[in-house]
Amino acid sequence: MSKLYFRYGAMNCGKSTNLLQVAHNYEERGMNIIIVKPKTDTKGGNKVVSRLGVTREVDLLIANNENIYIEVEKWSKENGKIDCILVDEAQFFKTEHIDQLFEIAVLMDIPVICYGLRTDFQMNGFEGSSRLLLLAHSIEELKNICQCGKKALLNGRMINGEFVFQGKQVAIDKEDNIEYHALCPKCFLEYKKAYERKINK
Repeated sequence: MSKLYFRYGAMNCGKSTNLLQVAHNYEERGMNIIIVKPKTDTKGGNKVVSRLGVTREVDLLIANNENIYIEVEKWSKENGKIDCILVDEAQFFKTEHIDQLFEIAVLMDIPVICYGLRTDFQMNGFEGSSRLLLLAHSIEELKNICQCGKKALLNGRMINGEFVFQGKQVAIDKEDNIEYHALCPKCFLEYKKAYERKINK
């Protein structure tokens, strides 16, 4: 039986870069992979975008109402055997999508490696990530450092150069003057307290 993997980390820890490297490794050995991404993530459109400048078109762009298991079955019938499925921005998937990826690994015997964030800019879990933490056979943290040099654990959202701690959970990096930065817990809480003082004046 194959496994469902979850590789998570704070912003800029190299999730997409790692995914593209894994894809290259499989293909270098003559094996077939497909890349899956949620339609919710509009950054890069139908491409996986690494901060190192490497991009690659995805094979399946999944909408909220689509069944990944069915889409993978269709793709396999049309294109042949799949040796591995790589999933970018897995945090944006719904619970049922993660369940479908789990079923693919177990019933179709295809390894599924998911990459994503664990928490949002308010320290809340994403739906897809929360389900992965419950179902994944293997969970691995991809590490990054904060601007202060300590281990980054959390994600800070900036709008027009200032950290904010209110707003919708999903707002895409580099759209509407939004940026994300990986922060250690101490820096995150210091920025949060400064933000609260400012809005409560």
